[in-house]
Amino acid sequence: MKHIIYGGDGFVGSHLAGMLINEGKRVVVADIVKGDHAHYCDPKNAVEFVALDITKPEDLANLEIAPEDVVYNMSAMMLSPIVTRAERHDFFWPVNYHGTVNILNAMEKSGACNLVHFTTDMIYGHTVFNPMTEDHPVAPIGEYGASKLATEHLADDYRKRGFNISIFRPRLIIGPGRLGILEKLFKLIDHNLPVPMIGSGNNPYQFISVFDCAEAARLAWKAGFPNEAYNLGSNNPPPVKRLLGDLIKEANSWSILVPTPAPLVKFALNTLDWINTPIMDPEQYMIADETCILDCSKGKRDLGWIPKHRDEDMLKAAYREYRAKIDAGKSSTTIAPTAEAT
Repeated sequence: MKHIIYGGDGFVGSHLAGMLINEGKRVVVADIVKGDHAHYCDPKNAVEFVALDITKPEDLANLEIAPEDVVYNMSAMMLSPIVTRAERHDFFWPVNYHGTVNILNAMEKSGACNLVHFTTDMIYGHTVFNPMTEDHPVAPIGEYGASKLATEHLADDYRKRGFNISIFRPRLIIGPGRLGILEKLFKLIDHNLPVPMIGSGNNPYQFISVFDCAEAARLAWKAGFPNEAYNLGSNNPPPVKRLLGDLIKEANSWSILVPTPAPLVKFALNTLDWINTPIMDPEQYMIADETCILDCSKGKRDLGWIPKHRDEDMLKAAYREYRAKIDAGKSSTTIAPTAEAT
């Protein structure tokens, strides 16, 4: 038996690959290229890497799947980089939905039926009740959430055909090895600039650690792939202004937090979005001032999953890695002229 991770060189997939290798499992990482996360997913040079594009069925045919194999779908087009309204459908759907169709078809042809599939909490849209359990109403605000919700409907169809599919709906995933939208925040702090908040910043905005996400996927395999959906979020998320305030202190920055009137900010961002010059995705800013807390007790009951990492620690870890890369770049720039002269 082997563990096949589509998108396995990505943020969560790479950490999951490392966990499975440490358990002595045979791991196959299937991704477009072996890129920046390779050092996470290949700690013992034990990963088998297969280059493929999940939007191309012919590529998937080149990866042999046995009936007993375990499959994880971590492939996704995320909310960063920001794309215009006109481009969003063609940006998200080919990978998020049609890629999932291709993976499920390839599994069915091979006789494999056990899948761990990651979607997103963005399928819920605006908060209707708190905390948000897995039966919270679904009403995605944009194409990213809509494309992921469509894969959940797809999973329901395949479950009726004998598949076992465990679905995870994570909050914004943070930790070392990923920046995304956080890079804009880190740049403001690095340059001692004001950090605007959408709203007062008194609302908690839950995240989830990449390590806890990878562990959830591992536990779904251990539990025999329950045909259920599970929320993934941290415990006791702090208010936004405390979370960012602690990060500013960690960075020894002179930045200050600036509360803003949320309706006006959203109106301005929506206007920019409608004229195809977005600076944030609506799925990010439209809920930024809401209390969005996922109830994760179902994962604890069914899988024994308990988040171990705090939002504060993961945000600081991401910032430290961001700084380390910048400092390493500066060192290279400084050393290069001397080396050339020599």
